[in-house]
Amino acid sequence: MIDLRETTLHPVFRFVIAKRWWVLAAYALLLAASIPYAVKVEQDNAFDRLIVRTDPDYIATREFSKVFGGGEYVVLFAEADDPFSADVIGTVDALDRRLQAVPKVGSNSIFSIYRRARPGADPTTDPDAFKKFATGTKLFARQGLVGPGFYSVPLIFDVRSTSEREQVLRAIDAAAADVLKGSTALKALRRAGEPYVNDYMNRKSNEGGMRLVPVFCLFVVALVMGLYRSLRTLAAFAVSLGVNAALAVGWIGLTGGTFTIVSALVPMTILITCLATLVYIHSRFVERPPETGVDEHQVFALANKFLACTASVFATAVGFAALAVSDIRPIREMGIWVAVGLVFTWLVAFTLFPALQKILRTPTQIERKTAAQWFLRVVDWMPRFSYRWRWVTVPASLLLCGIGAVSLFGFPGLLAPMKMLTHPTDYMPVDSDLYRDTRRVEQLVPGLSMADVWLRGKVGSLNQPEVIKGLDAFQRAIDAEPLVGSAVGPTTVLRMFRYVGGKGDVIPDDPGELEALTDNLEALLSQEPLLARFVDPKNMAQTHITLVTRINDFPSYEGLGRKMAALWSDTAAKHPALAKEFGNEPPRIVGIGRLQTKVAHNLVPTLTESFALSVVIIFSVFLIIFRNGAARLMAMIPSLFAILVMFAVMRATGMSLNVATILIASTVLGTSENDQIHFFYHFLERQKDGTTETGLRHTMLIAGRSIFFATLINSIGFLAFALSDLPPIRQFAILAAVAFVLSMIADFTALPGALWMVFRDRPDALKKQAQEVDTMK
Repeated sequence: MIDLRETTLHPVFRFVIAKRWWVLAAYALLLAASIPYAVKVEQDNAFDRLIVRTDPDYIATREFSKVFGGGEYVVLFAEADDPFSADVIGTVDALDRRLQAVPKVGSNSIFSIYRRARPGADPTTDPDAFKKFATGTKLFARQGLVGPGFYSVPLIFDVRSTSEREQVLRAIDAAAADVLKGSTALKALRRAGEPYVNDYMNRKSNEGGMRLVPVFCLFVVALVMGLYRSLRTLAAFAVSLGVNAALAVGWIGLTGGTFTIVSALVPMTILITCLATLVYIHSRFVERPPETGVDEHQVFALANKFLACTASVFATAVGFAALAVSDIRPIREMGIWVAVGLVFTWLVAFTLFPALQKILRTPTQIERKTAAQWFLRVVDWMPRFSYRWRWVTVPASLLLCGIGAVSLFGFPGLLAPMKMLTHPTDYMPVDSDLYRDTRRVEQLVPGLSMADVWLRGKVGSLNQPEVIKGLDAFQRAIDAEPLVGSAVGPTTVLRMFRYVGGKGDVIPDDPGELEALTDNLEALLSQEPLLARFVDPKNMAQTHITLVTRINDFPSYEGLGRKMAALWSDTAAKHPALAKEFGNEPPRIVGIGRLQTKVAHNLVPTLTESFALSVVIIFSVFLIIFRNGAARLMAMIPSLFAILVMFAVMRATGMSLNVATILIASTVLGTSENDQIHFFYHFLERQKDGTTETGLRHTMLIAGRSIFFATLINSIGFLAFALSDLPPIRQFAILAAVAFVLSMIADFTALPGALWMVFRDRPDALKKQAQEVDTMK
């Protein structure tokens, strides 16, 4: 018999149902306001978006870009057996000319330099002269402009949006394809650079999203029709889910948000949680006894599921909101966006969905029998099984949790912590052309990680001969460092000008020549675009040296920074003009390369801090609600078990942490904790007036089937991400799906076993036998 005693919630839900058309009208207005903002949300996977705006390195990099110009940088590498043959020179020269004709694109290839240095000269008519020019100095080879079997064509372009970047890259590709049509001079033309990676991930993210929508829609149809067998129920679910998604994405657009590589998880996570919450509510609604009217039972079902559903949505929201402590911007944004979206989920579940249930007259089990009647057999089996095997399931779960923790954090002297990845190629399929091009380019040049040594002096500092001499000495000292593949700065360009003029490729020692060179510096800035990118033309006070390295970890960048400070100190001691004009402040390393490695460095702290915060808040809140600390702690076993076992699986299969897989802990904790909340809520609902066995049977009867289908929703919903072309998203999908299944298995085995232990109880049949034995004695 269902307890229909009145609570303070009953009048609230009677009001919602009575005013159902008002509720529907209110959501219609909200939907109309949300859609324009939702469609404004763009996709941008630029790696500078991985770091939060308040990070000191991010701020410094932005300030640096304001002085020297941001722009975006790609490189085309033309491979050939004989790069100085007439056919190859002609082809690459034609390519360079054609690319310079693309709007917003500038080239700094050796062909561009040759034409600017020798107006009227044509490298195709005199290949020998061009070869002598290209090989007569090490400057071009050190910059990677020419090498054994290749030329590079560096392209710089200034774009303001994702769409502009896409247009420029398509124009570059079209120009290259047109020049190379029918030509056999080159072995290959390879593309590399962050804009290409960003464009690739934008396209694949959008394509993946387009595949996810129909898959999820089909899943919702199959689940609702298979479980409730009603088109009216399907309509109530579909409208509620659609409104929830529109409100959540509309809020993102309203706040100026932009989707990144992990942002596709935001609407899907909200939809999956909303769907699971609706299943919990509607499953209670359809369990109407024959003697109870539909309206009164609907009010009872909403009031009965309010605390459990509110607590579970809150737990999920807290699990994601804890990601706000992250220094990784997309993860922080995702946490906040999902948390806000789940507020909409809660509102929709207890206002719009009940209104739609009433308006559409969704049937209960009296009118239409529901599916999964077989679960009643599980209700009889689970309590006895969990008691019998409690000393196996609980210790085994804890042991596997320990193995997972060691897999993640490592063990001193035996196992290193799990590897962390943020290199652009780590986000691309290994069989993609861009992946192969990038890896090949890394073999041709001394690294693709770029950073800048930023120097800030007094106004007019760069007009002084001794400062130029000192900067050249500092750059040559950097160039000799093992961590640096090449260093290019203002003195590189000046040395290039001297080489072109037949004066050698070094900064002169003669005071007169040096003074003449610096006196002509401001005039050269207007003639040579490359030099203008290294000098602050307004005040002649700031400059930088661009480094190309193979550094791929943040501690090495920190070490490089300390080395730069030491080199600057040594150089300034030999060249006092540097100390006088630039002061004692050491140079600062800025740039995308440093930011990428910092993201990797922050991944594990992100996981640890957000996970610990989620655990503490969830445990504290539900300790207040359920009042039993020991049992509540035991109730977290399934989530912890699923999360930590996943890290063991990742270690065993060679997977690594990245900006997607790092989210597994918070996602699984927040989402699977819903099941334990419903389990524990209904367990206490009956156990407080009965026994552990009656509590478990009541739980399985009321919530067990919903937990099973909620797990199915979570697993299949997230598994849909396996259709993505991006490896991190695919890995996240598979791991999350398996984790949810593991959590459910623990819900029905280890969790009941732990509750038997905590309450020190036995099955009713065993207690009855014990009483009979005592009576006989």
